[in-house]
Amino acid sequence: MRQPRSTPSLVPSYDLNVYIVLDDFGKIGRAYRETDEAEADLETVIENMMEGQYKHPMRVVGFNTSEGWSRDVSEDVAWEVVERLRSEGKAIPASTRDFLTFHIGENEVPMVENSRI
Repeated sequence: MRQPRSTPSLVPSYDLNVYIVLDDFGKIGRAYRETDEAEADLETVIENMMEGQYKHPMRVVGFNTSEGWSRDVSEDVAWEVVERLRSEGKAIPASTRDFLTFHIGENEVPMVENSRI
């Protein structure tokens, strides 16, 4: 007897984790950065931090509406950025330094601007 083929769902899956960055733009204020849906993943946020793509990142928020959760993932992101920069021998972007020191402490982040870690 033949097995019935499963029909793909017509409803798109929204069961995914989304990550957005709160950035400080100085006198004009803070805002969550506009992010393309395809780039709202954790890997892209980490890479952007490593490349200094944010002006003055303050916080990273992760959420999944299908699962019903949200949380501040700033400390987790900061540790991952430091670990990757260390393992790759890359310099800390000046725009990322304050984010790292605020979330994981001065003792964990080298003090010299653009230092390699």
